Amino acid sequence: MESHASLLGPAEWAALGLSLKVALVATLASLPFAIVVAYWLAADKLPGRSLLDALVHLPLVMPPVVTGYLLLVLLGRRGLVGEWLEQHLGIVFAFRWTGAALAAAVMAFPLMVRAIRLAYENTDAGLRQAAASLGAPPVAVFLRVSVPLAWPGIVAGAVLAFAKALGEFGATITFVSSIPGQTQTLALSIYNQMQVPGGEHRLWPMVLLATGLSFAALFLSEALVRRSRQRLE
Repeated sequence: MESHASLLGPAEWAALGLSLKVALVATLASLPFAIVVAYWLAADKLPGRSLLDALVHLPLVMPPVVTGYLLLVLLGRRGLVGEWLEQHLGIVFAFRWTGAALAAAVMAFPLMVRAIRLAYENTDAGLRQAAASLGAPPVAVFLRVSVPLAWPGIVAGAVLAFAKALGEFGATITFVSSIPGQTQTLALSIYNQMQVPGGEHRLWPMVLLATGLSFAALFLSEALVRRSRQRLE
């Protein structure tokens, strides 16, 4: 009997490699923004906090296809912003792997922010107040106290976002389509294989692989959250 690995052809391995690249780029590109936004949302007296919170979490409740369509309208080659980016900076997102990374980042961003925000809220506020009372400016308190204390939660949020980006489907296929070797991630490859009659022998190895990667990422994220809580006890 053939092993599952041998049932993954070059196209499937390419889709896996692209998925990992897209998820990694999406996570690393959005992490600095998530760290700052989560800190703002954790602040009790931030003006417009409720509005910012709603905007950040909007991709969680909107249909992914709608998110992908909005990205296409804004950043497509004839989009409101995309046309200017292409003409003046030569940057194109639509139907490129970078567009897949952008779509994945948008969909994963709320999960990352939520995890990091909880990490901030679970840290000892007295340490921040002590640093401020000693004359440390707000930026120094943020970089030298808040971020280090919340670091396990930040890593957990990044891992969770990576898992979400790895399996992103709806916004990706709407914004960049499913082009083999260019934008076809593992999730899109699984969907395409479902349309092939009798393609179950190539479908199941990809399904098991995607499930295993997602489970491993969630397990790691939960382990980091537990470690963060233990440090605070």
